[in-house]
Amino acid sequence: MSGDHQGMNHADNDILAQTGAAAADDAAQSHAAMNHTGMDHAMSFTAPPAWRQASDAALAHAPVGATMSGMTMGTANGWYSPGSGTARLPAAEGPMRGAMIPAGEWMVMAHGYAWGSVTDQGGARGADMAFVQSMAMLMGDRDLGDRFHLQLRAMGSLEPAMGQRGYPNLFATGETANGVPLVDRQHPHDLFMELAARVDYRLGGDTNLFFYGGPVGEPALGPSAFMHRGSARYQPLSPITHHWFDSTHITYGVVTAGVSGPKFQLEGSWFKGREPDERRWSLDPIALDSWSLRGTWTPSPYLAVQVSHGHLKEPEVQHPGENENRTTASVQWARGGIATTIAWSRKDRQPGDVLNAYLAEATWEITPRHAVFARVENVVNDELFPDHDSSLHDRRFRVTKAEGGYAYRLPIVGPLGVALGGTVAAYAKPAALDAAYGNAPVSWTLFAKLAVGL
Repeated sequence: MSGDHQGMNHADNDILAQTGAAAADDAAQSHAAMNHTGMDHAMSFTAPPAWRQASDAALAHAPVGATMSGMTMGTANGWYSPGSGTARLPAAEGPMRGAMIPAGEWMVMAHGYAWGSVTDQGGARGADMAFVQSMAMLMGDRDLGDRFHLQLRAMGSLEPAMGQRGYPNLFATGETANGVPLVDRQHPHDLFMELAARVDYRLGGDTNLFFYGGPVGEPALGPSAFMHRGSARYQPLSPITHHWFDSTHITYGVVTAGVSGPKFQLEGSWFKGREPDERRWSLDPIALDSWSLRGTWTPSPYLAVQVSHGHLKEPEVQHPGENENRTTASVQWARGGIATTIAWSRKDRQPGDVLNAYLAEATWEITPRHAVFARVENVVNDELFPDHDSSLHDRRFRVTKAEGGYAYRLPIVGPLGVALGGTVAAYAKPAALDAAYGNAPVSWTLFAKLAVGL
């Protein structure tokens, strides 16, 4: 890092919190005037001042120590913020939050959290539980000569320790535990969430060819996974639409190739379509039997738009012999501490039903201490009654979940901090589900999120 960044006074964040948008704009212009040339090429900002100012304005609302201004990993160079896998987020979300560690020719980033929650999922099919979600991520970047750039990524979780059934999450479905389909539960993530590398080749100007892949990774399908997007930063539970948008974010076998410019990215992936099995402490067998294509447009620092389509070979163990054509589209917008995602996904089972899902979520980081957030989902699901003897088995039901919450953020030291908060969720559903779920279930969750890069 350059000396200018090492000497930054983060007290500016408190001023911005008090004086509002005008002060944020002034601070953004001040940051834009800083000398970024002393940084390693991979970390330097090459985007115009408007992109840099938008990123700095977002950081003005972040907790002290969340990250440093201008620190963009990989070849983003300030034109966008990297999401999960090879996905893009708006530059105005600010750089990925974590601890930046210079190590010779490498720049290493560490990110992670231990997220303790207590939830009471309402209604007759709800349950209560205390549980811990976790994730640790290391990412290393360096140039290899004038034209090549290398990024290594590793991510893991200790969530398998919570048991195969995971945690309660009303109306969530997908995957199995002990051979039984999970309903109204969210499965734990695997120990190995990502073991991958990305190599970029600079064609000239700002255009790159890139290759990404590894034994565990994420194909080019859908928006950035929920745990990596700012609009879901403090949502303690996974979306009930997880298996429409995010189910491929842990895939055992991925190869992606694409062309990347400042405002566009076109890419295609060859990957394993089957979702992870129940043995979450070990690597699954690797296969390449499915494909996807994705186009992403980042025309301004505030906007990221993606459209993707994929063919997945037998993705779900509870639907043997059924392939899936999945199409997604999303718009992500961010500005001055606000991050939003609006997304649509279409599952077309072959053979089987066509099931659509919609998601809208937002986080507003009002000040470096206070954040509010919300998520609304609408999904058509035919997996709520897996018992073949049930009269509701395989029937399609459209369900809506609306959840909102608040987080109070406390910096501890450097990029380490904790967020304390809670959420309340309500649901809309057909009357045919009243006998199973109750007339008007309401759920709540309390949490403490200890994070590197809060």
